[in-house]
Amino acid sequence: MDLAFEKLDGLIPGIVQDQRTGEVLMLGYLNREALAATQRTGELHFFSRSRQALWKKGETSGHVLRVIEVRLDCDADALLFLVDPVGPGVCHEGYRSCFFRQLQPDSSATIIASRAFVPEKIYGHQGKS
Repeated sequence: MDLAFEKLDGLIPGIVQDQRTGEVLMLGYLNREALAATQRTGELHFFSRSRQALWKKGETSGHVLRVIEVRLDCDADALLFLVDPVGPGVCHEGYRSCFFRQLQPDSSATIIASRAFVPEKIYGHQGKS
């Protein structure tokens, strides 16, 4: 099946969901190379828009995402990855999910989760994986 990479300048959004709990863990973008690396290794790879480079989720932290199943949406322009997460969390800020804030009606945000790990111990002062 041909994926619609052309809709977002060569990228496709990839929603990442814990296959066991159903929790949405993160959203990332994949180019053809990232998808091929994911399919080849069974571990999720993305394309970093800020660094303009391929990266493997967990390459720094060790918190990799093992792909169990990949689903394709009806327009062939988004992917859903059902994963087995390795490690306490996927967010570079130390949370299990990147979706740890709730948007309030006044547009402020409230943190609704507890940190799963101390990011400075894994990444130092900077870094994302």
